[in-house]
Amino acid sequence: MRDERIAAFWSWWAENRPRLDAMLDAGDETGLAEAITPAVAAIDERLVWEIEPGRTAAQALVVTAAGAPDVRPLAHRWVRQAPPADERWEFHPSRQPHPNAMELKVQVAGREFAFDQIVLGMRIPPGKPRLDLVVYHPIYPDLDDEARTESALLALDWILGEDEVARWIGDITAASFEPLDPVPVVHLPAVVAGLAQEHDEPRWVALEGRTPAGGKVTATARFPLRPVDFPLFDQHITVALPYKEADADGLPAGSSAEALDLFELELATTLPDDQALPAVQINADRVRVIHIYADPDAGVEGRVRELVKGWRQGRAQVEVESDPGWLSISQFLS
Repeated sequence: MRDERIAAFWSWWAENRPRLDAMLDAGDETGLAEAITPAVAAIDERLVWEIEPGRTAAQALVVTAAGAPDVRPLAHRWVRQAPPADERWEFHPSRQPHPNAMELKVQVAGREFAFDQIVLGMRIPPGKPRLDLVVYHPIYPDLDDEARTESALLALDWILGEDEVARWIGDITAASFEPLDPVPVVHLPAVVAGLAQEHDEPRWVALEGRTPAGGKVTATARFPLRPVDFPLFDQHITVALPYKEADADGLPAGSSAEALDLFELELATTLPDDQALPAVQINADRVRVIHIYADPDAGVEGRVRELVKGWRQGRAQVEVESDPGWLSISQFLS
């Protein structure tokens, strides 16, 4: 059903493109909105569309989830079925950095909102690969919270690109007062680039905790761990492997530890990086639980179920659900 709706959009696009091109040439924004809005809504009413300057084409059609993680995979499947870019049109599933962002001026609540007048307060929380921002503009004291927040989010998307905001920006506060030690917004891309360079290679972190009954829990999670890096991986596969040999805390030991390591090696060999991500593994009470996120169109579930058939230390279980926001492992997201 999902793919049929996307295919129907692209059939509509091919049929109506000459009319859309003519409206664009004539500057008919109302006509474009009346034509494109229902076509995009027919895919999903939560999607938002915009026409922006293109990177290589004259303009880009952007159909975006507008920051909603549960709709992001749909936008990426929409662009996966798009026709090849040409001189006039290219297509994106998220807002791209505007080539002249510092020159932009838009109207916000009847006031001029010039991007180059934005200043920021910046903070990197300990242990987090994200930048918390306080956003201030000289017109903010005269705006309500909603107008300030919407304009701040729009500016950040056009300055960094929507996906980079999702990757590297944490808490965003649109303030009615200037922050201490304000930094002109023109420096934000360089600060984010430096943060990205620090985390250019993902790694695995080990964590410990306690079960509600007081037992010991160990976990290993990818870091950073973010759905935006794997927008098509909205299928959540949970594998629970009971094991026989454990230490006093119920954690794997001896031959069971070896068997679990071998299983994870086989899992990594079976699942290509562009199809699935074993994101988190948790050990507690003689069971290892592996959380895998996968592209549901890649047939990962069947391969995981086949691999689990070889587990000999107890009855393994496999559960599958749709989880585009990675809510099941939200405590591990970074």
